[in-house]
Amino acid sequence: MKLRFGGVSGRLPAGIHTLTWSEAEELLAYNDRRKMLMGGLLAACRALALAGVTRVYVDGSFATKKANPGDWDACFEIARVDPTKLDSVFFDFSNERAAQKAKYLGEMFFAEGKATLLGEPYLSFFQHTKDGKPKGIVVIDLGTLP
Repeated sequence: MKLRFGGVSGRLPAGIHTLTWSEAEELLAYNDRRKMLMGGLLAACRALALAGVTRVYVDGSFATKKANPGDWDACFEIARVDPTKLDSVFFDFSNERAAQKAKYLGEMFFAEGKATLLGEPYLSFFQHTKDGKPKGIVVIDLGTLP
């Protein structure tokens, strides 16, 4: 069954949906704005793959049917990643991650990092709406990058 955005909410079904790069591109890059953002995500994913990252979890309005999202939001697991090979921009959280947004058109977080004051990690935080309802996210296998 092909993954689709659902109903009025425009969100993905609850859960983590593993996609290849080409499947993610087909789902997420369906207009010019989204294609541009996907290009930034591709550049970020390539940079992360060089440091040993194997998958990236995509969330935010980019993982909905919203036609013109402002950017993309994603996270990656830091286990088995060589931090000396990570682009330093991924460590720059100043000015609301302006350097990340300028370079890659989106925001990348550490999956294990604290997304809330109560310490909820980003990977968990990404899987529910602000009012606590479950939602789906996309995980892209970086072994499938073009």
